[in-house]
Amino acid sequence: MNKVFADLPVTIFETMSQLARDNDAINLGQGFPDDPGPEDIRRAAADAVLDGYNQYPSMMGIPELRQAIAAHYHHWHGLSVDPATEVMVTSGGTEALTSAILAMVEPGDEVIVFQPVYDSYLPIIRQAGGIPRLVRLEPPHWRITEDALRGAFTHKTKAVLFNNPLNPAAVVYPREDLELLARFCQEFDVVAICDEVWEHVVFDGREHLPLITIPGMRERTIKIGSAGKIFSLTGWKIGFVCAAPPLLRVTAKVHQFLTFTTAPNLQAAVAYGLTRPDDFFFEMRRELTRRRDRLTRGLEDIGFPVLPSQGTYFLTVDLAPLGLNETDQAFCRRIVTDYKVAAIPVSAFYERDAITSVVRFCFAKKDATLDSALERLSDAMHAL
Repeated sequence: MNKVFADLPVTIFETMSQLARDNDAINLGQGFPDDPGPEDIRRAAADAVLDGYNQYPSMMGIPELRQAIAAHYHHWHGLSVDPATEVMVTSGGTEALTSAILAMVEPGDEVIVFQPVYDSYLPIIRQAGGIPRLVRLEPPHWRITEDALRGAFTHKTKAVLFNNPLNPAAVVYPREDLELLARFCQEFDVVAICDEVWEHVVFDGREHLPLITIPGMRERTIKIGSAGKIFSLTGWKIGFVCAAPPLLRVTAKVHQFLTFTTAPNLQAAVAYGLTRPDDFFFEMRRELTRRRDRLTRGLEDIGFPVLPSQGTYFLTVDLAPLGLNETDQAFCRRIVTDYKVAAIPVSAFYERDAITSVVRFCFAKKDATLDSALERLSDAMHAL
């Protein structure tokens, strides 16, 4: 058996979701909303099944969606990409990331990754024969520093994987951090694989800045997005890849042997969704901000130290000031079994030198779900 995968533990998301099911707990662990998503976009998918094309679509994605992706990024970010040669549709963001990693990384290549790190990155890098170089980010700000980059980049560095907005830390990186990373990518002639699936889920007037738009990065960046996150339709698994033609061509050759193509009706619906007026996206942000603030106030009222959440569906709590004699993993297992609320320990996003005091909660839930979870967590705090 392939040791890269055979030796992996069950993902923490599946572990905690299974514990939530086993204990009939409220699941604030895995990052999915508990409402069905925008009705007009779902109806567009249903109509496309009944009235549209249901055979293999183009491997690169249906033309309408590729054109819509290009137009969307031009409108929101001033990014000009050719839908025919610089845009591809994949079966979700994870497949897009896998295609990009396998396209760029050869045996012996070093790849910079930032901890906390999404769980698919490291095994795919290793399957490609690459060597992860881990950069440790720390609460409460999780910022990138020049010293950390100088200690990680070498003449063997081939690629850097960068998640912005950052899951699980809920950071939206400012321009100065992007320019710092861009400077290192150019100095060491490195390709940046940018996991930007949370790009529209940003709060408090913040703006997501794609690394590909930073000077010097247009020809060396693979930008990855996700309709599942943009439209709160996580089960649809529609990913986007934008990159200069030399990078996209090789990424597409990997994609053709992974999933090859993606459901045409969902692609048609996403193409429709990307053309929605700006206020559609702003209203989504306003509603998620309201839910974030509801959970934040509730957690703070019962005594949890909440860290700032600038984007994503998540907020984090640092247990360290509470002086608990347990790790984040032990805390999460205790509250799911004893108080019926599931959360995610952020230490699971580290391979080494883990931060062991931070817990992630998902706030993309209905008010009643959040309020019920807060009642149970209040009991947990009173028991400390």
